[in-house]
Amino acid sequence: MFNRVTLYTNQLKQLRGFYGNVLEIPIEESTDEYFQISIGTSTLIFRLSELQTSYHFAINIPGNQFTLAKHWAKERVLLNREASVDEIYYARFEADAFYFEDPAGNVIELIARRNVDKWSDFSIESFLNLSEVSITTPFVEETGEKLQEIGIPISGHLQIEPDELNFLGKKDTFILLVPPKRRWYFSKKMSETSPIEIVLEDGKVILVNREGKITIQ
Repeated sequence: MFNRVTLYTNQLKQLRGFYGNVLEIPIEESTDEYFQISIGTSTLIFRLSELQTSYHFAINIPGNQFTLAKHWAKERVLLNREASVDEIYYARFEADAFYFEDPAGNVIELIARRNVDKWSDFSIESFLNLSEVSITTPFVEETGEKLQEIGIPISGHLQIEPDELNFLGKKDTFILLVPPKRRWYFSKKMSETSPIEIVLEDGKVILVNREGKITIQ
């Protein structure tokens, strides 16, 4: 679903160092205003902003590399914990996951799909694509309706739940639609309304401004 996703940050230099030097993801483009990396078949851009922002996103990885992925991550970051554990199995998605944060406090999830195998050591080449990207907005119902109008279905609910975490998408890629001030799993961070630009694989563009209002091009 995700071709290109642009997130905004007031800590561009710190994030460039984290993704480029700590996670060792090659920086494909970089200026004083933004930098760009590839997450498998998806492109992720961080763009400079004066705003304090916060996001959650997940990266799909092969299911049989979950343990290898945890070892890889523990050499680089501190894994987040919930109820004294640092991983979780999501039966609904047939996937295992763990979480960590970047210097800006973005909550990153690596989610291992048990129906996908890759026979190699784990590395950034094991990143398949962006699996989940958050949209935090006080206008949850309106945003959910507009996403459905362009063919992104609700998953797991019959209708948009304005006070809950909503999954919109299918298979293994989802927009996570959530109201402000909801705690992210495996984190003390609360969801915050933040601008975002999402370019879908079909070319549609989803824009959310700093107030959480959505427009689709």
